[in-house]
Amino acid sequence: MDAPIAAVIAAAGSSSRMGGVKKEYLPLGRGMIDEEGKPLSVLGSSVLAFASSPRIDLLVIAVPADREHAARLSLPSRLLYPAAKPKLFFVPGGTTRRSSVHHGLSLLDAYGPRLVLIHDGARPWVDEDLIDRIISAALRYRAVIPVTPLTETPKELSPEGFIVRHLRRSLVGTAQTPQGFAFPEILRAHERAAERELAEGFEYTDDAEIWGEFCGPVASIPGAAGNRKITFPEDLGRP
Repeated sequence: MDAPIAAVIAAAGSSSRMGGVKKEYLPLGRGMIDEEGKPLSVLGSSVLAFASSPRIDLLVIAVPADREHAARLSLPSRLLYPAAKPKLFFVPGGTTRRSSVHHGLSLLDAYGPRLVLIHDGARPWVDEDLIDRIISAALRYRAVIPVTPLTETPKELSPEGFIVRHLRRSLVGTAQTPQGFAFPEILRAHERAAERELAEGFEYTDDAEIWGEFCGPVASIPGAAGNRKITFPEDLGRP
């Protein structure tokens, strides 16, 4: 039997740029409802996309330690049935996004997944096609992320605000999630990243950076223009 494929959804942040309102539990808006007729939440939309993929066997959601009940209420109830596929778990988040993801990976270690996809819970418009393409690419490359092209010319700045490098737009892109990785390696990389954080106070921006530092190259595939992340209140309801 093939090793399972898993996903970790990071939804343990404080939503500080939303005025402290937990964005993942908010209704998505624009009349979006689930199959039970309930308003579809930001987190519910993200989770449904992964639950709809026949290739995902295990799904872990990292939530604030005191908010698991609220997270459950924000999901379609069918996903919470003991016999539901994928098998669903909740883990308490950490003090950083990286540590929250690490908690999810640590839980999955007992199940020996082949791959894991790591996704931001605040990206509700992820679709099954992107999930499928990430899985297929991760099986080939062992580490892959979706990237969208820039539409404006980027510049690298000094701390004082002066331009130090004129970057070629064709060689720069914006990273999205889900990001897919071979499981044993990304778990060990997170363990080493945790050691560096403790020793140096270093903060990682995403899981691809962790893989790149401790494992090697990360491949990329085209992202999806609609796979936006909700950061500010005005982002809700955008198609």
